[in-house]
Amino acid sequence: MPEFSTLEYENLNSAVYGTLCDALIQGRFQPGDRLKIRDLAEQFGTSVTPIRDAILRLANDEAIIFRSPRDIRIPGLSESRYREIRAIRVRLEGLAAETAAQVATSADIEALERILRENEHAIAAGDRLKGTELNQAFHFMLPKIAGLPMLNGILRRLWLQMGPHISDAYVQGGRAMIDHHYPVIEALKRHDPSAASMAIVDDILLGGKPILERIERGAKGNSPRA
Repeated sequence: MPEFSTLEYENLNSAVYGTLCDALIQGRFQPGDRLKIRDLAEQFGTSVTPIRDAILRLANDEAIIFRSPRDIRIPGLSESRYREIRAIRVRLEGLAAETAAQVATSADIEALERILRENEHAIAAGDRLKGTELNQAFHFMLPKIAGLPMLNGILRRLWLQMGPHISDAYVQGGRAMIDHHYPVIEALKRHDPSAASMAIVDDILLGGKPILERIERGAKGNSPRA
């Protein structure tokens, strides 16, 4: 289970929920991982109440499942559900890339290039956690550059379900997970909205093949973890 820093925020419920959302989106959990309320409360330095509240909210987000009151897991993903999420991501992240290409500054592009360089190092080191975190950061920079905060919120909901599966396939995916990020940056440099949209779509469809392959063959990552 990922380690979390003790929280000292006034609104613990929202803080715990937000931190767990970030962990799911960044791929710090994988399919089948078990969430233990008391263990999480100890790590966060809170009572079980804000943890339980966050867990219930995540269940409502369809990001976790209750097999029993004491068996709370990161769910697997069916092929049909994956394809549905992928189709939505293609449209929405394509919009983010298209809009970002129209307004991206040199500082924005430098930030994306920095993320990509760090991601190269993570892949070379076989660092799954760092790699998936940087992959998420790259994708979420696009709606930020585009100035589309509502779109960012919608994408967070989708990535709650996708993050663990990207993480699960990241090492197997290798360079496929980042190769298509380079054309995105080149399109932003040229301020070419159409090319930027096509490049991020290629990333989702082609870079996502290792994820789909694992789902199609009933990846062992969907089995319960202790």
